[in-house]
Amino acid sequence: MASPLRRALARPAFRRLFWAQTISRWGDTFSAVALVVLVYRLTGSGLSVAITVALEVVPVLAFGLFAGSVVDRFPRARIMIGADLGRALVAVALVLGGDHLAVVYAAAFAGSTLTTFFNPAASSLVPSLVDDDDVLGANSALWSAAVVSQVALAPAAGGLVALAGAGPAFALNGASFVVSALLLRGLDPPSGVPSATAPQAGAGRRLAEVREGLSSVRRSRLLGVLACVQGLAALSAGATSALLVVLAERHLDVGPGRFGLLLGAIGVGAGLGPLVLQRLVAEVRRPALLFGPYLLRGAVDLVLAASTSFGVALGALATYGVGTSTGHVTYQTVLQRAVPDRLRGRVFALYDVVWQSARLVSIAGGGLLADAVGIRSVYVLGAVLVLAAGGLGLVAVPAGHLRGEEVASSYVATR
Repeated sequence: MASPLRRALARPAFRRLFWAQTISRWGDTFSAVALVVLVYRLTGSGLSVAITVALEVVPVLAFGLFAGSVVDRFPRARIMIGADLGRALVAVALVLGGDHLAVVYAAAFAGSTLTTFFNPAASSLVPSLVDDDDVLGANSALWSAAVVSQVALAPAAGGLVALAGAGPAFALNGASFVVSALLLRGLDPPSGVPSATAPQAGAGRRLAEVREGLSSVRRSRLLGVLACVQGLAALSAGATSALLVVLAERHLDVGPGRFGLLLGAIGVGAGLGPLVLQRLVAEVRRPALLFGPYLLRGAVDLVLAASTSFGVALGALATYGVGTSTGHVTYQTVLQRAVPDRLRGRVFALYDVVWQSARLVSIAGGGLLADAVGIRSVYVLGAVLVLAAGGLGLVAVPAGHLRGEEVASSYVATR
């Protein structure tokens, strides 16, 4: 019998989405490397690089909830096509004006704003393209392709930027968005999504839709607990991920070459985890599978804080990659199968806002803590936070609340 991943990829509509997202991820990898290198070359300032990263986060916080209401009102494939074409224009602006810092900052903000609309639309669209039993396989395919692409292409991106500058990398990214948009044209709007000819909503109606999305999370025990769990996990992961290079230099005493191996170990684990999960597990709506990966990640953070062995760190980070990826795929699958289609965009957007808000706080606080007390304290505190996240989920969400019928019945229609 074919695996859920193979069954998902056998669907022509999902295959189009898969290749659209995978190809645009290839371009993203080249652009991400080029952007930070370009900013540093223009300014020589680490602060300028940090500002660029912040400008990519701010649109999620500013427009995320609004984007979710738009995703739930209009055909999702059309929103994704519009975002892709807009991001292609942003890439062209970087090719033509990338020697001006103001253009780079504006492009970082604009590209992230468009991505804020694209991501919840893509996550909301997946269940409409495959059978219910194959949602896990579809998410596994998308995640593993993204991770493998990043691991495989990041060195090539660095080489291209070193040899030819940032322009060709941005051009490749723009071309990938055009290809993605062309592939998405073949997707028919799913039946549960309102027609593009639906009446425009006024500001008051849009605000009511946002409130409805927030209320749906508040009324559901599963969704409310998941929001808390996401916030705690982001408070941990923001600092521990951003400061891994500091751990490598100050605690493990390794240089850039071995640091690259540590990142590679995470990538290998993250790429393999979902592939193994979808072959071994038929039903992921179980608390142990949803919240257990947080406990695994907390244990890894404690190991990293306690050990100075490079080999131990390498194995721990590969395990971290497995835990992160399987947890993400399970989380996506549970939400996609549990949340009603008409609310899905708003729920995914809300979790993006929660994650990015807590991540910003974590990065800032982690940097201060690392300088004041030491990098090990960052990882110990990170472990405490992510262990608390996993424990909260296991205690607060009974197995029955992960069943889609029960979660869906907790919503009250307001239309």
